[in-house]
Amino acid sequence: MSRIGKVPVKIPEGVKVALDKAKVTVTGPMGTLSIVVRPEIGVVVEDTSVVVTKKGSSRSARELYGLTRTLISNMIDGVSKGFEKKLEIVGVGYKAVLQGSVVNLSLGFSHPILYQLPDGIKATLPSQTQVTISGIDKQLVGQVAAEIRAFRKPEPYKGKGVKYADEIVKRKAGKAGKGAA
Repeated sequence: MSRIGKVPVKIPEGVKVALDKAKVTVTGPMGTLSIVVRPEIGVVVEDTSVVVTKKGSSRSARELYGLTRTLISNMIDGVSKGFEKKLEIVGVGYKAVLQGSVVNLSLGFSHPILYQLPDGIKATLPSQTQVTISGIDKQLVGQVAAEIRAFRKPEPYKGKGVKYADEIVKRKAGKAGKGAA
């Protein structure tokens, strides 16, 4: 049984949680998010917390119990604080430029890569080699960061490419050169 699902989710000041049949809507200072809860799961909104319960003991109810609680917790965190992912661009001539809602990436290819940011996502560039992706939807922030990283993943020999700021790239030794016979 999920131990995460048992823990009630605290609702901070300035955040409202509304329940309409199977739809949970969370509104806060940064925006609004909502999810549709499966029929195997029950959600109860109390004064300062949200409690998730299982209806029955089927396999799908057990699987969705902790997941639903975590999704609601992430929505509450997102509308109150927001989420962000930091990317670093490593390599000679590799850079990023923000043009409105389009990130223009120069990653060593013969052409620039233009990445259109989806609605609800904001990018900031503290420098040409650093990109910060932010938004209220944790899944969408992670997805956008992963898509930008996928254009040129960091390679193990020189470490060139796009990597997460906290990512450690395991380096490999290059060719040993001409050896003695």
